[in-house]
Amino acid sequence: MSAPAPARALDLTLALVERHAPLGLADQADSQALPGDDSPHGIAYAAARRLGFVPTDAACLARAWQRQSERTGRFDLEAWPVEPADFGLSPDPGSPAFAPCPRALGLYAVLPSADWVGRLARAGVSTLQLRCKSGDAAARRVEIQAAVAAVQGTDSLLFINDHWREAIAAGAYGVHLGQEDLDTLSPAELAEIRDAGLRLGLSTHGYAEIRRAAALGPSYLALGAVYPTTLKAMATPPQGSARLGAYARLLRDRSLVAIGGIGAAQLPDIARAGVGAFAVVRAITEAPRPEVAAATLRHAWEQATRRAGRQSGP
Repeated sequence: MSAPAPARALDLTLALVERHAPLGLADQADSQALPGDDSPHGIAYAAARRLGFVPTDAACLARAWQRQSERTGRFDLEAWPVEPADFGLSPDPGSPAFAPCPRALGLYAVLPSADWVGRLARAGVSTLQLRCKSGDAAARRVEIQAAVAAVQGTDSLLFINDHWREAIAAGAYGVHLGQEDLDTLSPAELAEIRDAGLRLGLSTHGYAEIRRAAALGPSYLALGAVYPTTLKAMATPPQGSARLGAYARLLRDRSLVAIGGIGAAQLPDIARAGVGAFAVVRAITEAPRPEVAAATLRHAWEQATRRAGRQSGP
């Protein structure tokens, strides 16, 4: 049985939780989490668990809060850590980094086929991803080649989901990979993607995965899922717009894409969070008129980013 937490440490833990309640996920919270000691690390870890951060993310936050406190000379309950160095990250994208992409990728449409890619490229959507789920390798190669051909002569940037070798062979702009891909890719294979000049986008779902992905110097980081989505089974709960904002402040010098359950109604919160792009799937592919839906989303995003800029200005 563990010893009782020092009263002062518990009081500080509860105060930290109260001050940062918008970052909490009630259904994930460990309401019994206690600080192991009265250090910033011990208090911050317990507070993060009470706010519903998974243990690996709570550990990242605890280390960051400890470093922040040592750097500033005080444990400031108001100051949620947002400095890259406090998370062990370099403030620059890393070296050697993958080829850069625009900081503001805008509307990012995730699409199931080359035909869809062509339609949305002609409709003026700035960023596209082909998510081809065919189990037939030959058919997959043909689809990826067709998608690359479909964006020729347009301003659209095309990322290929998962299939990086085919993306290199077809001359795609970039590739998007998930955390599970990083589990299997060797350093030599990552170097092969980089040396081919492909832009690399990586999925993340919290602080621990952000640290892992950012250390590779990717072209952009995808942050999510922000809201509930039934498109795919998620190992982590929806993060919410408040956490998205915290991640964006930490990664403020990088290209960022919000993903998961996003439609027009969510764009004001997404823009205020400070990311430069948002990804959608069904908001376009299940719309009665996909091109019109895309144009509506682009217009709504322009309005939302203008308002967010005014709100954050002097």
